[in-house]
Amino acid sequence: MMDPSAPILFFDSGVGGLSVLGPTLKLLPNAPIVYAADSAGYPYGTKSDAELASRVPALLGRLVERFNPRLAVIACNTASTIALAHARSALDLPFVVTAPAINPAAELSKSRVIGVLGTEATVRQPYVDDLAARFASDCTIIRHGSPELVELAEAKLGGEEVEIEAVRAAARPMFDAAGGDRIDTVVLACTHFPLLEEELRAAFPRVSYVHGGDGIARRIAYLTRGQPWPVSPPQGLMLFTSATRMPSLAALADFGIGEIKTL
Repeated sequence: MMDPSAPILFFDSGVGGLSVLGPTLKLLPNAPIVYAADSAGYPYGTKSDAELASRVPALLGRLVERFNPRLAVIACNTASTIALAHARSALDLPFVVTAPAINPAAELSKSRVIGVLGTEATVRQPYVDDLAARFASDCTIIRHGSPELVELAEAKLGGEEVEIEAVRAAARPMFDAAGGDRIDTVVLACTHFPLLEEELRAAFPRVSYVHGGDGIARRIAYLTRGQPWPVSPPQGLMLFTSATRMPSLAALADFGIGEIKTL
């Protein structure tokens, strides 16, 4: 019998996974939450595959041992693509991961030119080619890795004002690439980027934006169907591996987080 207090564990390099946590709490408002941000390893998008394949499972192992979660969500596209197989081989619990929402983007695009906006590590992965071949074979895919947008999302959740012009400059190379002027749909292939969707829409208003947050939330709800939950919403716990990149509780109020600690 599942313990009602067993949490859902969310894992990311920073605050990007909040774009998955938010939709999840709409479906499962009484779910206990532990959100772990590997701020000491941030940013993941510029790290080597070998480094992440070692680091992520080791951290997840510590978290699983400490919190005994019912499910782990790797709420980071980069970590999902590089470290999932290693984590699954080391840990005996269900995993939910993120992937670029190329399928819904292909269903939406009229121009058949789709932008994939992610981290440098994510956009270089062969699985993006695989998703494009399976779901968007008649589309041109233009990729752009933007560490600057990751920084801007972190700054926004840290309480800083984000300028539209900074967001525009960070994403502009994707639209300046050959054929980029025909992009009508952009896949936000980093969980940080939906946190900047309002700014992206202001910067590039003629473009539609898609991401996987709602679909991931539905997958979490499906995998936990029939399991018991607390009778009232508990306070979520957010953990950081370093104290250098910690947002305020006020910035996290909409995500059910009531406590912040370092791991």
